[in-house]
Amino acid sequence: MTTSSHHLEVIPQSAYAGDIPAPLAWQWVQSGEAVLVDVRTDAERAWVGQVPGAIPVEWKQWPGMTDNPSFDAQLRAAVPAGGKVVLLCRSGVRSVAAATRAAQLGIEAYNILEGFEGDADANRQRGKLGGWRKQGLPWFQ
Repeated sequence: MTTSSHHLEVIPQSAYAGDIPAPLAWQWVQSGEAVLVDVRTDAERAWVGQVPGAIPVEWKQWPGMTDNPSFDAQLRAAVPAGGKVVLLCRSGVRSVAAATRAAQLGIEAYNILEGFEGDADANRQRGKLGGWRKQGLPWFQ
Protein backbone atom coordinates (compact mmCIF):
# COMPACT_ATOMS: atom_id res chain seq x y z
CA MET A 1 0.00 0.00 0.00
CA THR A 2 1.36 3.42 -0.88
CA THR A 3 1.41 6.26 1.59
CA SER A 4 -0.97 8.36 -0.51
CA SER A 5 -3.63 5.65 -0.68
CA HIS A 6 -3.36 5.16 3.10
CA HIS A 7 -4.34 8.80 3.57
CA LEU A 8 -7.66 8.25 1.81
CA GLU A 9 -8.96 5.29 3.80
CA VAL A 10 -11.81 5.06 6.25
CA ILE A 11 -10.79 3.64 9.63
CA PRO A 12 -13.82 1.68 10.92
CA GLN A 13 -14.99 2.39 14.47
CA SER A 14 -17.35 0.45 16.70
CA ALA A 15 -19.56 3.35 17.86
CA TYR A 16 -19.97 5.01 14.42
CA ALA A 17 -19.12 4.25 10.78
CA GLY A 18 -15.50 5.40 10.95
CA ASP A 19 -12.76 8.01 11.03
CA ILE A 20 -12.03 9.67 7.70
CA PRO A 21 -9.15 11.85 6.52
CA ALA A 22 -10.16 15.40 5.60
CA PRO A 23 -9.26 15.09 1.87
CA LEU A 24 -11.55 12.07 1.49
CA ALA A 25 -14.32 13.84 3.40
CA TRP A 26 -14.03 16.78 1.01
CA GLN A 27 -14.20 14.40 -1.99
CA TRP A 28 -17.40 12.89 -0.60
CA VAL A 29 -18.91 16.33 -0.02
CA GLN A 30 -17.95 17.53 -3.50
CA SER A 31 -19.47 14.42 -5.12
CA GLY A 32 -22.68 14.68 -3.09
CA GLU A 33 -21.92 11.39 -1.32
CA ALA A 34 -22.03 13.00 2.15
CA VAL A 35 -23.14 16.11 3.99
CA LEU A 36 -20.51 18.05 5.95
CA VAL A 37 -21.67 19.15 9.40
CA ASP A 38 -19.43 21.45 11.46
CA VAL A 39 -20.07 20.80 15.17
CA ARG A 40 -17.88 23.65 16.47
CA THR A 41 -19.49 26.60 18.21
CA ASP A 42 -20.77 29.59 16.27
CA ALA A 43 -17.97 31.62 17.90
CA GLU A 44 -15.27 29.20 16.68
CA ARG A 45 -16.55 29.32 13.12
CA ALA A 46 -16.75 33.12 13.21
CA TRP A 47 -13.31 33.67 14.75
CA VAL A 48 -11.24 30.80 13.33
CA GLY A 49 -12.79 30.07 9.95
CA GLN A 50 -15.25 27.77 8.28
CA VAL A 51 -15.63 25.37 5.39
CA PRO A 52 -17.75 26.42 2.39
CA GLY A 53 -21.05 24.56 2.33
CA ALA A 54 -20.67 23.07 5.82
CA ILE A 55 -23.89 22.98 7.82
CA PRO A 56 -23.40 24.38 11.34
CA VAL A 57 -24.83 22.20 14.11
CA GLU A 58 -23.17 22.98 17.43
CA TRP A 59 -22.35 19.99 19.66
CA LYS A 60 -21.62 22.34 22.58
CA GLN A 61 -22.82 25.94 22.84
CA TRP A 62 -20.69 29.01 23.50
CA PRO A 63 -19.90 30.49 26.00
CA GLY A 64 -20.63 27.83 28.62
CA MET A 65 -19.86 24.81 26.40
CA THR A 66 -23.18 23.30 27.43
CA ASP A 67 -24.84 20.57 25.38
CA ASN A 68 -26.89 21.80 22.43
CA PRO A 69 -30.44 20.66 23.32
CA SER A 70 -31.43 20.87 19.63
CA PHE A 71 -28.51 18.80 18.32
CA ASP A 72 -30.56 15.72 17.38
CA ALA A 73 -33.25 17.69 15.55
CA GLN A 74 -30.74 19.95 13.77
CA LEU A 75 -28.63 16.97 12.68
CA ARG A 76 -31.66 15.10 11.37
CA ALA A 77 -32.67 18.23 9.44
CA ALA A 78 -29.16 18.55 7.95
CA VAL A 79 -28.75 14.95 6.75
CA PRO A 80 -31.22 13.51 4.24
CA ALA A 81 -32.85 10.22 5.25
CA GLY A 82 -30.51 7.39 4.34
CA GLY A 83 -27.66 9.84 3.75
CA LYS A 84 -24.28 9.95 5.38
CA VAL A 85 -22.58 12.70 7.30
CA VAL A 86 -18.97 13.71 7.86
CA LEU A 87 -18.49 15.63 11.11
CA LEU A 88 -15.89 18.34 11.72
CA CYS A 89 -14.80 20.01 14.97
CA ARG A 90 -11.64 21.81 16.08
CA SER A 91 -9.37 18.82 16.66
CA GLY A 92 -11.42 15.68 16.12
CA VAL A 93 -12.68 15.15 19.68
CA ARG A 94 -16.18 16.65 19.74
CA SER A 95 -16.81 15.21 16.28
CA VAL A 96 -16.22 11.69 17.68
CA ALA A 97 -18.92 12.32 20.29
CA ALA A 98 -21.21 13.81 17.62
CA ALA A 99 -20.57 10.86 15.26
CA THR A 100 -21.39 8.45 18.07
CA ARG A 101 -24.66 10.30 18.73
CA ALA A 102 -25.47 10.43 15.00
CA ALA A 103 -24.99 6.65 14.77
CA GLN A 104 -27.34 6.21 17.74
CA LEU A 105 -29.89 8.20 15.69
CA GLY A 106 -29.45 5.78 12.79
CA ILE A 107 -27.30 8.08 10.63
CA GLU A 108 -24.19 6.77 8.84
CA ALA A 109 -21.63 9.05 10.49
CA TYR A 110 -17.90 9.66 10.04
CA ASN A 111 -15.49 11.68 12.17
CA ILE A 112 -13.04 13.87 10.20
CA LEU A 113 -9.56 13.16 11.55
CA GLU A 114 -7.56 16.10 12.98
CA GLY A 115 -10.56 18.46 12.80
CA PHE A 116 -10.32 21.98 11.43
CA GLU A 117 -7.18 23.04 13.32
CA GLY A 118 -5.44 19.83 14.38
CA ASP A 119 -3.65 19.20 17.66
CA ALA A 120 -1.93 21.90 19.69
CA ASP A 121 1.85 22.17 19.23
CA ALA A 122 4.49 22.64 21.94
CA ASN A 123 3.45 26.32 22.21
CA ARG A 124 -0.20 25.27 22.65
CA GLN A 125 -1.06 26.72 19.24
CA ARG A 126 -3.28 24.92 16.75
CA GLY A 127 -3.19 24.93 12.96
CA LYS A 128 0.44 23.91 12.54
CA LEU A 129 0.39 20.14 13.16
CA GLY A 130 -2.54 19.08 11.03
CA GLY A 131 -6.18 19.68 10.40
CA TRP A 132 -8.39 20.82 7.54
CA ARG A 133 -6.66 24.19 7.03
CA LYS A 134 -3.11 22.78 7.26
CA GLN A 135 -4.00 20.26 4.53
CA GLY A 136 -4.92 23.09 2.18
CA LEU A 137 -8.61 22.28 1.89
CA PRO A 138 -11.12 25.06 1.18
CA TRP A 139 -12.03 27.42 4.02
CA PHE A 140 -12.77 31.08 4.62
CA GLN A 141 -12.89 33.52 7.51
